[in-house]
Amino acid sequence: MLSPERLALPDYEYLAQRHVLTYMEDAVCQLLENKEDISQYGIARFFTEYFNSVCQGTHILFREFSFIQATPHNRASFLRAFWRCFRSVGKNGDLLTMKEYHCLLQLLCPDFPLELTQKAARIVLMDDAMDCLMSFSDFLFAFQIQFYYSEFLESVAAIYQDLLSGKNPKTVIVPTSSSGQHRQRPTLCEASMLEGVEASLFSQCLENLCDRHKYSCPPPALVKEVLSNVQRLTFYGFLVALSKHHGINQALGALPDKGDLMHDPAMDEELERLLAQIPGLVNSVTASPEVSCLPSRTPHRAGFSWRPLHHARKVDTESDGSTEETDESET
Repeated sequence: MLSPERLALPDYEYLAQRHVLTYMEDAVCQLLENKEDISQYGIARFFTEYFNSVCQGTHILFREFSFIQATPHNRASFLRAFWRCFRSVGKNGDLLTMKEYHCLLQLLCPDFPLELTQKAARIVLMDDAMDCLMSFSDFLFAFQIQFYYSEFLESVAAIYQDLLSGKNPKTVIVPTSSSGQHRQRPTLCEASMLEGVEASLFSQCLENLCDRHKYSCPPPALVKEVLSNVQRLTFYGFLVALSKHHGINQALGALPDKGDLMHDPAMDEELERLLAQIPGLVNSVTASPEVSCLPSRTPHRAGFSWRPLHHARKVDTESDGSTEETDESET
């Protein structure tokens, strides 16, 4: 049975909304790049496995950054993969620096940009130095907001700067999806000295932004709720509020609630099943079974094997030897 959403939209709008063309183009590219291997199994099986991996969210493993940020589903899948692979960091109570979290992100996406990790860390650290330690949960929820709503936040930063400089809200230009991309974010010292902007004016501008922005943005009602609780706020105060908002996390749907962040029964069960099939490995990971959750670059770990296999070979060839330890652990 078709969903009400599907019945309400024309075919072309529904396909565009679900980014079906993006996945079809990617599938065809992989088919052409791996046609010799795929010819042994058949094109029908190839497309079946490809779209199964898309549905499962494993299609983004070890892919280039341009692909993992290409659609909202890809972004949510990457967030979920990062949480499931590295939740042992939080479970063990480990605190890591921004650079260490960036290294973890690069295990899943080798060309993940440092700038995005730095922006996520700034939401957590505020005035503290960037080499300070962060808990896994603090970084994860800040990273979720920064990564998933990246274009929206750049536009928000542009609006905030205009209000901070004293512009009348009626003359503030609400950025389009591209015009706010390269605006410098307000510095923490400026925001602290001026104690931010008036929340009601900020809310008015963001309401217009949510109406016009073609990229993903938090539910407008929840944004309004965040801003209605204060009279004035800074830019980073706003980002912190978004990252800690229970309703926004639920609306995004990639991560569990903070209280359930360290629990993933389905993953634990799957790990136990896999470990039981590997002779001699169970004893080596008994103390910390989540270690096996760290992604290897062998094709069977990804739900769809064609492109991850091709991409893994490329990454290993171009690397400076940083994957040597991973390779040794797999032999």
